[in-house]
Amino acid sequence: MPDSTDVADYCRQIETYLCQKNEGHLIRVVGPSFDLVARWASDGVPLKVAFRGIDRTVERYYRTGPRRRPVRIDFCAADVLDVFDEWRRATGLSAAEARGEEPAHPVKRAPSLADHLQRALLRLTQARVAGTLDERADPIVDRVSRELDAAKANRRGLRGEEREALIGRLAALDGELVALARASLTATSLSELEREAVSDLAAFRDRMPADALERARSSAIEQAIRDRLRLPTLAFAHA
Repeated sequence: MPDSTDVADYCRQIETYLCQKNEGHLIRVVGPSFDLVARWASDGVPLKVAFRGIDRTVERYYRTGPRRRPVRIDFCAADVLDVFDEWRRATGLSAAEARGEEPAHPVKRAPSLADHLQRALLRLTQARVAGTLDERADPIVDRVSRELDAAKANRRGLRGEEREALIGRLAALDGELVALARASLTATSLSELEREAVSDLAAFRDRMPADALERARSSAIEQAIRDRLRLPTLAFAHA
């Protein structure tokens, strides 16, 4: 568990970020709100993950109409934990934690395979339109689209060997996508992402075996690359 100084700094950074998202309106993280955010720090929620959860809440709030009142950190809790679930699945921490200290918030069940394909294709298409991926990614986008069409054509859903074969193909495509994304980044950017990945895993250092921590570090770097370029994880985690 982080010491009191680390927790206080974590809460201050959350408070500052929330102030920025509220257009300068200061919402204090004190009392029960402080306890909530302190628990995130204790459970190892990286700041950037908490920030993305706050972003989701604020973006959804503004989509419903004009701003009525500032967003409080308590309103962001569900989104923060959802993003934390996604980050833990992407880095493989759920399996590693089962051998160590289990955090208070269990990882939620992953989406269905068809839903996973749909979301992955949407994010890939958005990345191509936004220019974060160049034309070298077009074959990957096309192959994911074909896999989605094939999955949808089977009304009973893919099962057994067909399902396992698709999961294997998605893992291979994911490796291709990460390699392509990594090659598009500068050495300076990659070094920065590696430092961020190590920092994000700091809270788990004492609760994981060395080999599990190294695997998580590698996965965290890959996830950081995806986040930088706004790419999906194509590999499908068994639920």
